[in-house]
Amino acid sequence: MNPIQISNMRQKTSILDKSISKGKGEINMNCFALMFSELVQYCQGKAHTVNELQTRLSDLGQEVGMKLIDLHFLREKNSKREIKLLNMLLFIKSTFWKSFFGREADKLEHSNDDDSTYYIIEKEPLVNKFISVPKDKGNLNCAVFVGGIIEGILNSSGFNAKVTAHWHKGTTYMVKFEDHVITRDKQMDER
Repeated sequence: MNPIQISNMRQKTSILDKSISKGKGEINMNCFALMFSELVQYCQGKAHTVNELQTRLSDLGQEVGMKLIDLHFLREKNSKREIKLLNMLLFIKSTFWKSFFGREADKLEHSNDDDSTYYIIEKEPLVNKFISVPKDKGNLNCAVFVGGIIEGILNSSGFNAKVTAHWHKGTTYMVKFEDHVITRDKQMDER
């Protein structure tokens, strides 16, 4: 009887096993512009008003955000999920933004008059770079898609919030947390 030989074959690695932060992490901007333009046109075809269009873009962004945060933690084995509110916002401003947009968001600010409101400011959002807004849709801000991504990340991480995008200092993402999230965070500070 012949003995079974074990070969030194390499195991194939899945694309899910590869780190996001390794490699160039660059995509072809023409490809991205075409894809995002088609996404906006798809949503525009189903919407009758600017608010409805922005709601559809935000909803799609939320779905993307829920998947991106899971993908991040699947790929980054040494990464830990944040349990503190400020740490989660700093993760989004720095680590998330670097991984998916190639640089950090410009600013993270806390509202002076409301404990539950934070602002993530981005002077030139990548998604607005490729969109020319018609005059009849003058207040359209396609960065609501990124706002939806932020909302999806926060909600799937246990930090329930509503995120809206506004034209202010470029684009400002207003993150309004639910009261129980703020209460939980204050209780953790007291420990």
